[in-house]
Amino acid sequence: MSAPRRKPDLPPPAAVAAFLRAHPGWLAENPDFYRTLIPPKRIHGEPLADHMAAMIEAARAQASALLAVGRAAQSLAGRVEQALLALIRAMDPIGAITAELPALLGVDAVNLCVEAEIPGTRPLSAGTIARVIGREGMRLGGTAMPGRRPCDGEAVLFHGEAAALARHEALMVVPDTAVPAVLALASRDPLASPASAARGPLLLLARAAAASLERA
Repeated sequence: MSAPRRKPDLPPPAAVAAFLRAHPGWLAENPDFYRTLIPPKRIHGEPLADHMAAMIEAARAQASALLAVGRAAQSLAGRVEQALLALIRAMDPIGAITAELPALLGVDAVNLCVEAEIPGTRPLSAGTIARVIGREGMRLGGTAMPGRRPCDGEAVLFHGEAAALARHEALMVVPDTAVPAVLALASRDPLASPASAARGPLLLLARAAAASLERA
């Protein structure tokens, strides 16, 4: 009586995945191996064609996601450009910020928040901006974009009544002002995806706001 055949020791799935990642061309060099695999889904014809179709579909999905990110950033840049033109021609920069910029930027509210009592702005107590953005961020003219924000007391300070509706925000330091100031944007939808794509255009907007306020 012969001894039972011992099953071969198989590598764990993680080892197989690691091997394929380290040798991305292995399957292409061994196309017959495709026929032993179960394809992700059946389309038609040979299993090899199914695998190739699945790989192409995954590549298309990734490319579509990258294009969507690019379009979102480009769209924001175009809206910021319109906002810059509005600030350039504005005789009343503070009024333009609060009245014109929300529609041009496609957000619910834009406020100029200042650690002082200035008509048309939202007053903040001394030290509020440094606490939220950080002193180093203020020195560099930085931004604070926490994304989704609950409607708490701090949100109301920056966004007023819009805080009850908007769940996304951007706070940009307005540079070279006599007292600390920020542009506060509140929006129901994300400003850009990813959020980092909004940073450059919005910092440019903050610098333009500073120039228009100085001119006024």
